[in-house]
Amino acid sequence: MATPPAPAPAPANTTGQAANGKKRLNLGLQGGGSHGAFTWGVLDRLFEVDEIEIVGTSGTSAGAMNAAVMAYGLATGGKAGAKAKLGEFWQRIGSAARFSPLQPSLVDRWLGLGNMETSPGWLFYDNLSRLFSPYELNPANGNPLREVLEDVVDFDGLREKCRRRLVTLFLCATNVETGRIKVFEGDEIGIDAVMASACLPYLFQAVEIDGSHYWDGGFSGNPPIFPLIYGTDCADVLIVQINPINIEGVPKTARAILDRMNTLSFNSSLMREMRAIDFVSRLIDEEKLERDRYKRLNIHTIDAEDALRQLGVSSKINADPAFLAWLFELGRERCGRFLDAHLDKIGVESSTDLEATFL
Repeated sequence: MATPPAPAPAPANTTGQAANGKKRLNLGLQGGGSHGAFTWGVLDRLFEVDEIEIVGTSGTSAGAMNAAVMAYGLATGGKAGAKAKLGEFWQRIGSAARFSPLQPSLVDRWLGLGNMETSPGWLFYDNLSRLFSPYELNPANGNPLREVLEDVVDFDGLREKCRRRLVTLFLCATNVETGRIKVFEGDEIGIDAVMASACLPYLFQAVEIDGSHYWDGGFSGNPPIFPLIYGTDCADVLIVQINPINIEGVPKTARAILDRMNTLSFNSSLMREMRAIDFVSRLIDEEKLERDRYKRLNIHTIDAEDALRQLGVSSKINADPAFLAWLFELGRERCGRFLDAHLDKIGVESSTDLEATFL
Protein backbone atom coordinates (compact mmCIF):
# COMPACT_ATOMS: atom_id res chain seq x y z
CA MET A 1 0.00 0.00 0.00
CA ALA A 2 2.25 2.78 -1.26
CA THR A 3 -0.10 5.78 -1.66
CA PRO A 4 -3.53 6.73 -0.32
CA PRO A 5 -6.14 5.19 -2.64
CA ALA A 6 -8.78 7.31 -4.30
CA PRO A 7 -12.10 7.50 -2.44
CA ALA A 8 -14.05 4.35 -3.08
CA PRO A 9 -16.80 2.34 -1.42
CA ALA A 10 -15.67 0.57 1.72
CA PRO A 11 -17.46 -2.12 3.70
CA ALA A 12 -19.71 -0.62 6.35
CA ASN A 13 -20.12 -1.74 9.93
CA THR A 14 -23.38 -0.35 11.28
CA THR A 15 -23.40 -1.97 14.70
CA GLY A 16 -19.78 -1.54 15.78
CA GLN A 17 -20.07 -4.78 17.74
CA ALA A 18 -18.50 -8.19 17.31
CA ALA A 19 -20.57 -11.37 17.40
CA ASN A 20 -19.62 -11.69 21.08
CA GLY A 21 -21.14 -8.27 21.78
CA LYS A 22 -17.85 -6.47 22.36
CA LYS A 23 -17.23 -2.96 21.08
CA ARG A 24 -14.91 -3.05 18.05
CA LEU A 25 -12.24 -0.38 17.78
CA ASN A 26 -9.40 0.56 15.46
CA LEU A 27 -6.40 2.43 16.86
CA GLY A 28 -4.40 5.26 15.27
CA LEU A 29 -1.17 5.88 17.19
CA GLN A 30 0.77 9.10 16.60
CA GLY A 31 4.52 9.38 16.71
CA GLY A 32 6.43 11.76 18.95
CA GLY A 33 9.56 10.18 20.39
CA SER A 34 9.53 9.49 24.11
CA HIS A 35 6.08 11.07 24.33
CA GLY A 36 4.97 7.68 23.05
CA ALA A 37 5.04 6.69 26.74
CA PHE A 38 1.76 8.63 27.00
CA THR A 39 0.31 6.18 24.45
CA TRP A 40 1.70 3.31 26.53
CA GLY A 41 -0.36 4.60 29.45
CA VAL A 42 -3.48 4.97 27.30
CA LEU A 43 -3.19 1.41 25.99
CA ASP A 44 -2.41 0.01 29.43
CA ARG A 45 -5.69 1.44 30.76
CA LEU A 46 -7.65 0.54 27.61
CA PHE A 47 -6.72 -3.13 27.93
CA GLU A 48 -8.40 -3.25 31.32
CA VAL A 49 -11.80 -2.83 29.60
CA ASP A 50 -13.08 -6.29 28.73
CA GLU A 51 -15.84 -5.11 26.37
CA ILE A 52 -13.43 -3.46 23.91
CA GLU A 53 -11.96 -5.50 21.05
CA ILE A 54 -9.06 -4.11 18.99
CA VAL A 55 -9.57 -4.75 15.27
CA GLY A 56 -6.68 -2.96 13.54
CA THR A 57 -3.88 -0.54 14.37
CA SER A 58 -2.11 2.14 12.34
CA GLY A 59 1.07 3.59 13.79
CA THR A 60 3.83 6.03 12.95
CA SER A 61 7.31 6.42 14.50
CA ALA A 62 6.92 5.90 18.27
CA GLY A 63 3.34 4.96 17.42
CA ALA A 64 4.67 2.23 15.13
CA MET A 65 6.84 0.90 17.95
CA ASN A 66 3.89 0.89 20.33
CA ALA A 67 1.73 -0.73 17.63
CA ALA A 68 4.22 -3.52 16.88
CA VAL A 69 4.89 -4.31 20.54
CA MET A 70 1.17 -4.19 21.36
CA ALA A 71 0.18 -6.35 18.38
CA TYR A 72 2.76 -9.00 19.28
CA GLY A 73 1.59 -9.00 22.88
CA LEU A 74 -2.07 -9.29 21.86
CA ALA A 75 -1.32 -12.12 19.43
CA THR A 76 0.65 -14.15 21.95
CA GLY A 77 -1.00 -13.35 25.28
CA GLY A 78 -4.16 -11.32 24.76
CA LYS A 79 -4.65 -8.01 26.55
CA ALA A 80 -2.54 -9.14 29.52
CA GLY A 81 0.24 -10.03 27.10
CA ALA A 82 0.01 -6.63 25.42
CA LYS A 83 0.20 -4.82 28.77
CA ALA A 84 3.24 -6.87 29.78
CA LYS A 85 5.08 -6.38 26.49
CA LEU A 86 4.49 -2.63 26.40
CA GLY A 87 5.69 -2.36 29.99
CA GLU A 88 8.81 -4.36 29.19
CA PHE A 89 9.57 -2.24 26.13
CA TRP A 90 9.29 1.14 27.85
CA GLN A 91 11.08 0.01 30.99
CA ARG A 92 13.99 -1.14 28.83
CA ILE A 93 13.97 2.22 27.03
CA GLY A 94 14.23 3.97 30.39
CA SER A 95 17.02 1.65 31.57
CA ALA A 96 19.03 2.23 28.39
CA ALA A 97 18.65 6.01 28.81
CA ARG A 98 20.49 5.90 32.13
CA PHE A 99 23.72 5.37 30.21
CA SER A 100 22.99 7.79 27.36
CA PRO A 101 25.04 11.00 27.00
CA LEU A 102 21.73 12.68 26.07
CA GLN A 103 20.41 12.65 29.63
CA PRO A 104 18.45 15.52 31.17
CA SER A 105 20.50 17.86 33.33
CA LEU A 106 19.78 18.46 37.00
CA VAL A 107 18.19 21.77 35.96
CA ASP A 108 15.89 20.03 33.49
CA ARG A 109 14.86 17.51 36.14
CA TRP A 110 14.24 20.29 38.66
CA LEU A 111 12.03 22.17 36.18
CA GLY A 112 10.05 18.96 35.79
CA LEU A 113 8.91 19.60 32.20
CA GLY A 114 11.00 16.93 30.51
CA ASN A 115 12.74 19.45 28.24
CA MET A 116 16.44 19.10 27.56
CA GLU A 117 17.44 22.69 26.75
CA THR A 118 20.11 22.80 29.48
CA SER A 119 21.40 19.26 29.01
CA PRO A 120 25.09 19.48 28.01
CA GLY A 121 24.86 16.28 25.97
CA TRP A 122 21.80 17.44 24.07
CA LEU A 123 23.20 20.94 23.43
CA PHE A 124 26.45 19.47 22.11
CA TYR A 125 24.72 16.96 19.83
CA ASP A 126 22.08 19.46 18.68
CA ASN A 127 24.76 21.87 17.54
CA LEU A 128 26.86 19.10 16.01
CA SER A 129 23.90 17.72 14.02
CA ARG A 130 23.46 21.10 12.33
CA LEU A 131 26.94 20.78 10.85
CA PHE A 132 27.25 17.05 10.19
CA SER A 133 24.83 14.40 8.92
CA PRO A 134 24.18 10.99 10.51
CA TYR A 135 26.31 9.49 7.75
CA GLU A 136 29.27 11.43 9.21
CA LEU A 137 28.39 11.34 12.92
CA ASN A 138 27.10 7.76 13.00
CA PRO A 139 28.78 5.90 10.11
CA ALA A 140 28.01 2.49 11.67
CA ASN A 141 24.34 3.55 11.81
CA GLY A 142 23.92 2.27 15.36
CA ASN A 143 20.47 2.56 16.93
CA PRO A 144 19.86 1.23 20.46
CA LEU A 145 16.11 1.12 19.83
CA ARG A 146 16.59 -1.63 17.28
CA GLU A 147 18.20 -3.93 19.81
CA VAL A 148 15.47 -3.27 22.38
CA LEU A 149 12.72 -3.99 19.85
CA GLU A 150 14.35 -7.21 18.66
CA ASP A 151 14.63 -8.41 22.25
CA VAL A 152 11.00 -7.62 23.07
CA VAL A 153 9.29 -8.70 19.82
CA ASP A 154 9.71 -11.89 17.78
CA PHE A 155 9.24 -10.23 14.41
CA ASP A 156 9.15 -13.53 12.52
CA GLY A 157 6.28 -14.59 14.74
CA LEU A 158 4.56 -11.21 14.38
CA ARG A 159 4.89 -11.31 10.60
CA GLU A 160 3.31 -14.77 10.55
CA LYS A 161 0.38 -13.47 12.62
CA CYS A 162 -0.04 -10.56 10.18
CA ARG A 163 0.19 -12.91 7.19
CA ARG A 164 -2.58 -15.07 8.62
CA ARG A 165 -4.68 -11.98 9.40
CA LEU A 166 -4.64 -12.80 13.10
CA VAL A 167 -3.26 -9.28 13.56
CA THR A 168 -4.09 -6.25 11.40
CA LEU A 169 -1.19 -3.84 11.57
CA PHE A 170 -0.19 -0.86 9.42
CA LEU A 171 3.13 0.96 9.86
CA CYS A 172 3.80 4.26 8.08
CA ALA A 173 7.08 5.59 6.64
CA THR A 174 8.03 8.26 4.09
CA ASN A 175 9.88 7.46 0.87
CA VAL A 176 12.88 9.82 0.83
CA GLU A 177 13.17 9.98 -2.96
CA THR A 178 9.49 10.27 -3.93
CA GLY A 179 8.00 11.93 -0.87
CA ARG A 180 5.19 9.39 -0.94
CA ILE A 181 3.72 7.61 2.03
CA LYS A 182 4.54 3.93 2.42
CA VAL A 183 2.31 1.74 4.58
CA PHE A 184 3.85 -1.60 5.56
CA GLU A 185 1.44 -4.45 6.21
CA GLY A 186 1.18 -8.25 6.10
CA ASP A 187 4.39 -9.88 4.92
CA GLU A 188 6.14 -6.48 4.94
CA ILE A 189 5.95 -6.16 8.74
CA GLY A 190 9.36 -6.50 10.36
CA ILE A 191 12.02 -4.72 12.36
CA ASP A 192 13.13 -2.71 9.31
CA ALA A 193 9.60 -1.43 8.75
CA VAL A 194 9.42 -0.20 12.35
CA MET A 195 12.84 1.43 12.16
CA ALA A 196 11.92 3.07 8.85
CA SER A 197 8.78 4.52 10.42
CA ALA A 198 10.86 6.00 13.25
CA CYS A 199 13.88 7.19 11.25
CA LEU A 200 14.51 10.84 12.13
CA PRO A 201 16.80 12.11 9.35
CA TYR A 202 18.99 14.27 11.60
CA LEU A 203 19.71 11.33 13.92
CA PHE A 204 19.83 8.22 11.70
CA GLN A 205 20.62 7.18 8.16
CA ALA A 206 17.67 6.44 5.90
CA VAL A 207 16.43 2.84 6.21
CA GLU A 208 16.72 0.85 2.98
CA ILE A 209 14.03 -1.76 2.26
CA ASP A 210 13.88 -3.51 -1.12
CA GLY A 211 15.89 -0.78 -2.81
CA SER A 212 13.85 2.15 -1.44
CA HIS A 213 14.94 4.50 1.31
CA TYR A 214 12.69 5.72 4.11
CA TRP A 215 12.51 8.41 6.76
CA ASP A 216 10.08 8.96 9.62
CA GLY A 217 6.44 8.41 8.71
CA GLY A 218 5.43 11.61 10.48
CA PHE A 219 6.24 13.59 7.36
CA SER A 220 3.45 11.88 5.39
CA GLY A 221 0.99 10.27 7.84
CA ASN A 222 0.91 10.68 11.60
CA PRO A 223 -0.86 8.32 11.80
CA PRO A 224 -2.52 7.46 8.47
CA ILE A 225 -6.21 6.66 8.87
CA PHE A 226 -6.96 5.44 5.34
CA PRO A 227 -5.46 1.94 5.88
CA LEU A 228 -7.99 1.41 8.67
CA ILE A 229 -10.82 2.52 6.36
CA TYR A 230 -9.90 0.19 3.53
CA GLY A 231 -8.16 -2.57 5.47
CA THR A 232 -10.76 -3.34 8.15
CA ASP A 233 -14.55 -3.52 8.43
CA CYS A 234 -14.60 -1.52 11.68
CA ALA A 235 -16.08 1.99 11.60
CA ASP A 236 -14.69 3.30 14.90
CA VAL A 237 -11.19 4.81 15.15
CA LEU A 238 -9.54 5.94 18.37
CA ILE A 239 -6.65 8.32 17.66
CA VAL A 240 -4.08 8.74 20.43
CA GLN A 241 -2.63 12.21 19.87
CA ILE A 242 0.71 13.18 21.34
CA ASN A 243 1.42 16.22 19.14
CA PRO A 244 -0.59 19.21 20.38
CA ILE A 245 -2.57 21.12 17.77
CA ASN A 246 -3.18 24.36 19.68
CA ILE A 247 -0.21 26.15 21.24
CA GLU A 248 -0.87 29.67 22.44
CA GLY A 249 1.46 32.50 21.55
CA VAL A 250 3.68 33.29 18.57
CA PRO A 251 7.15 31.75 18.92
CA LYS A 252 9.89 34.38 18.78
CA THR A 253 13.11 32.61 19.73
CA ALA A 254 14.98 30.43 17.25
CA ARG A 255 14.37 27.31 19.36
CA ALA A 256 10.65 28.04 19.83
CA ILE A 257 10.21 28.65 16.09
CA LEU A 258 11.89 25.34 15.21
CA ASP A 259 9.75 23.57 17.79
CA ARG A 260 6.55 25.00 16.33
CA MET A 261 7.64 24.13 12.78
CA ASN A 262 8.22 20.54 13.90
CA THR A 263 4.79 20.30 15.53
CA LEU A 264 3.01 21.81 12.52
CA SER A 265 4.80 19.43 10.15
CA PHE A 266 3.94 16.33 12.14
CA ASN A 267 0.25 17.28 12.47
CA SER A 268 -0.40 18.45 8.90
CA SER A 269 -1.17 15.04 7.35
CA LEU A 270 -3.66 14.10 10.09
CA MET A 271 -5.40 17.49 9.77
CA ARG A 272 -5.84 16.98 6.02
CA GLU A 273 -7.15 13.46 6.46
CA MET A 274 -9.63 14.56 9.12
CA ARG A 275 -10.94 17.25 6.77
CA ALA A 276 -11.56 14.60 4.09
CA ILE A 277 -13.27 12.28 6.59
CA ASP A 278 -15.51 15.11 7.79
CA PHE A 279 -16.42 15.96 4.16
CA VAL A 280 -17.40 12.36 3.34
CA SER A 281 -19.34 12.04 6.61
CA ARG A 282 -21.38 15.13 5.71
CA LEU A 283 -22.16 13.73 2.26
CA ILE A 284 -23.35 10.47 3.81
CA ASP A 285 -25.49 12.31 6.37
CA GLU A 286 -27.02 14.41 3.58
CA GLU A 287 -27.72 11.19 1.63
CA LYS A 288 -25.55 12.34 -1.26
CA LEU A 289 -23.54 9.13 -0.82
CA GLU A 290 -25.13 5.75 -0.23
CA ARG A 291 -24.76 4.78 3.40
CA ASP A 292 -24.62 1.06 2.60
CA ARG A 293 -21.74 1.55 0.14
CA TYR A 294 -19.55 4.04 2.03
CA LYS A 295 -18.18 3.67 5.53
CA ARG A 296 -19.14 6.46 7.88
CA LEU A 297 -16.45 6.66 10.53
CA ASN A 298 -16.91 7.31 14.22
CA ILE A 299 -13.83 9.25 15.37
CA HIS A 300 -12.63 9.26 18.96
CA THR A 301 -9.51 10.94 20.34
CA ILE A 302 -7.44 10.85 23.51
CA ASP A 303 -4.88 13.58 24.12
CA ALA A 304 -3.22 15.64 26.82
CA GLU A 305 -2.76 18.83 24.84
CA ASP A 306 -2.92 21.05 27.90
CA ALA A 307 0.08 19.24 29.41
CA LEU A 308 2.10 18.27 26.34
CA ARG A 309 2.05 21.70 24.73
CA GLN A 310 4.16 22.91 27.67
CA LEU A 311 6.98 20.63 26.51
CA GLY A 312 9.60 21.54 23.94
CA VAL A 313 10.54 19.24 21.08
CA SER A 314 13.76 18.38 22.94
CA SER A 315 11.65 16.51 25.51
CA LYS A 316 10.84 13.94 22.82
CA ILE A 317 14.35 12.51 23.20
CA ASN A 318 14.16 12.52 27.00
CA ALA A 319 13.84 8.88 28.06
CA ASP A 320 14.58 9.48 31.74
CA PRO A 321 12.59 6.81 33.65
CA ALA A 322 10.88 9.41 35.85
CA PHE A 323 9.71 11.37 32.80
CA LEU A 324 8.44 8.21 31.07
CA ALA A 325 6.59 7.22 34.25
CA TRP A 326 4.92 10.65 34.38
CA LEU A 327 3.80 10.32 30.75
CA PHE A 328 2.54 6.78 31.41
CA GLU A 329 0.39 7.87 34.35
CA LEU A 330 -0.88 10.85 32.35
CA GLY A 331 -1.92 8.47 29.56
CA ARG A 332 -3.76 6.17 31.97
CA GLU A 333 -5.57 9.13 33.53
CA ARG A 334 -6.67 10.60 30.18
CA CYS A 335 -7.82 7.19 28.94
CA GLY A 336 -9.85 6.79 32.12
CA ARG A 337 -11.52 10.15 31.42
CA PHE A 338 -12.34 9.05 27.88
CA LEU A 339 -13.84 5.75 29.02
CA ASP A 340 -15.95 7.40 31.70
CA ALA A 341 -17.35 9.94 29.23
CA HIS A 342 -17.50 8.10 25.92
CA LEU A 343 -17.38 4.31 26.21
CA ASP A 344 -21.06 4.04 25.28
CA LYS A 345 -20.46 6.03 22.08
CA ILE A 346 -18.11 3.43 20.57
CA GLY A 347 -20.00 1.72 17.76
CA VAL A 348 -22.70 4.40 17.85
CA GLU A 349 -21.33 7.86 17.10
CA SER A 350 -18.21 10.01 17.16
CA SER A 351 -17.14 11.39 20.51
CA THR A 352 -14.85 13.97 18.87
CA ASP A 353 -16.16 17.06 17.10
CA LEU A 354 -14.03 17.00 13.93
CA GLU A 355 -14.81 20.55 12.97
CA ALA A 356 -13.91 21.98 16.37
CA THR A 357 -10.81 19.82 16.78
CA PHE A 358 -9.24 19.61 13.32
CA LEU A 359 -10.87 21.98 10.83
